[in-house]
Amino acid sequence: MPNSNRLPGQFRLGIPVKIEAVCYLENFREFMVLSTCHSFIPSELAEDRSVFPERASQIGTMYVEAEDKETVHVQGDISFVRVSNVLGIIYNSKSGRTKLKWRSMKGDLGKVSGEASPNSLVNLYTARVLGRSFIERPSVEGPANP
Repeated sequence: MPNSNRLPGQFRLGIPVKIEAVCYLENFREFMVLSTCHSFIPSELAEDRSVFPERASQIGTMYVEAEDKETVHVQGDISFVRVSNVLGIIYNSKSGRTKLKWRSMKGDLGKVSGEASPNSLVNLYTARVLGRSFIERPSVEGPANP
């Protein structure tokens, strides 16, 4: 990742950044796990690509819209659901600074759109939802680089 002193202004100031990208469902699932339950997801569920975390809307919505879904484990405020034929996902962070939607385009390929906080940008990049070219792009909106 580039040196933080050379990042566009909105990255350094904590301003949410508009996101629009195409990615695979598996990568968006990895982003959700990294952002919410990486430290406590049971290993057998972490390895099962059909299992996704969900969370109630009162504490930051994570909802998977799928043709078939069953809850397989609950830990704290996170439910782990096994799904098939995912149509879409809504992800809102607890802080409310990240609001993303993933929509299936064809099979497991989908489009992510919304706004992401700097912390979520790191997780999106780590999960390969966003590529290096997105992180290195010059600032188009927000304040000028100081």
